Amino acid sequence: MSTETPSRSPQPVVPTDAGRPAEPGATVGRRLGRFVGYLVQSLVELVAGLVGRVLSFSERWLVDAKRATYGLAVTRILLGLTAIGLLLANFSTRLYAFGSGSAWNGEAAEPISDFPKIWLFSLFSRIALDDVAFTAAYLVLLVLAVAFTLGWRTRIVLPVFFVAWVSFIEMNDSLGDQGDNMYRMVLLALLFADPAMRWSLDARRRARPVDPGRGWLARKWAGEPLLPSWVTNTSHNLVLVTLTCHVCFVYASGALFKAGGTPWQQGYAIYNPLQTQRFGTWPALSDLVTAWTPAVTAVSWASIILQLCFPLMLLQRFTRVIGLFGILGFHIGIAVLMGLPWFSLAMVAIDSIFIRDVTWRWAAGYVREAWVSAGSGGSSGPSVPEAVSVPPPPEAAAAAASEEGTAPAGGGPSGRSVPVAAPTRV
Repeated sequence: MSTETPSRSPQPVVPTDAGRPAEPGATVGRRLGRFVGYLVQSLVELVAGLVGRVLSFSERWLVDAKRATYGLAVTRILLGLTAIGLLLANFSTRLYAFGSGSAWNGEAAEPISDFPKIWLFSLFSRIALDDVAFTAAYLVLLVLAVAFTLGWRTRIVLPVFFVAWVSFIEMNDSLGDQGDNMYRMVLLALLFADPAMRWSLDARRRARPVDPGRGWLARKWAGEPLLPSWVTNTSHNLVLVTLTCHVCFVYASGALFKAGGTPWQQGYAIYNPLQTQRFGTWPALSDLVTAWTPAVTAVSWASIILQLCFPLMLLQRFTRVIGLFGILGFHIGIAVLMGLPWFSLAMVAIDSIFIRDVTWRWAAGYVREAWVSAGSGGSSGPSVPEAVSVPPPPEAAAAAASEEGTAPAGGGPSGRSVPVAAPTRV
């Protein structure tokens, strides 16, 4: 009997996945996955790079140097002139408009505004019925306005002027307008900026060398910076951002509010106030302006379009120039036709920050040359300067030098001066 085990028939070999040809669907799926992953990675890198560039630009813009220094100087000067003009224009009627003669309206006993109820802004309300004390405070406020306009000890004068001005202007609510709100909020913002860096007595004092041997308080009083430049630069530039947003919100919201009213939609909105006794300060001129119906409609609609588009017009220089001239004409019209010069001057003062420093320097150079020409008896008048060479502030020079990879004048190891090109009016 045979003991051999029967041999098993060979089993078929099942091919593995490694040896099997890839199916077309699987290949497409893996390729599509890698493609989507590549797109996602590229998108993440693009967004990260964009965010990094935006943050880097924002940091340089905020920290490296103070921006719009000439524009804010003009804002300070025009706001100061607004206060001076209003105080002088109402000096003869101060008691009737704000003092004891206005007691008939009941605000001396119960103010409509909430500001006189705050102890910090209650000075003028508490002395409103005392003619001598009110007149003395009125004159002190006028002196503060002059000092603010000239830029004398602005860090000390501005807070005092702000408190005194709010206390005064909120005494009679019936005499106020929206310009008072803008004025108050801009003054509050300027407390954190440096509006006296240009065209001021403070700027002249800071330009003088400070003796390092003097005491700490004496050096600070002479103009030595109290805080590091990166702190003051950031605060100053954030004020510019705040004022820009504020102005844009005011113009855009005003345009949308007007667009919802029937007089503006039908194009006769400017006719109504010019025919009233309160705002039609020049009846003959009001009749002349409103005599032609198509012009009334065009001006009414154009004011809405201008205010609504003004924030976007600031993005490009060409449209910014058109917008600034348009808004200037808009406020001149309000000042002349409606008898609101101080409101218009305050708004023009705020809009001055949108004009570049190089343009203000060019204008200052032109005026300076005209003054010299007039003093020398020249009859040809000043020539239009192509550029005005004005040394940039130290922090701006340092920022420009760091971007170009060179050291500022006297600030590098070699002590070499870096040539700074004179700005041109573009």
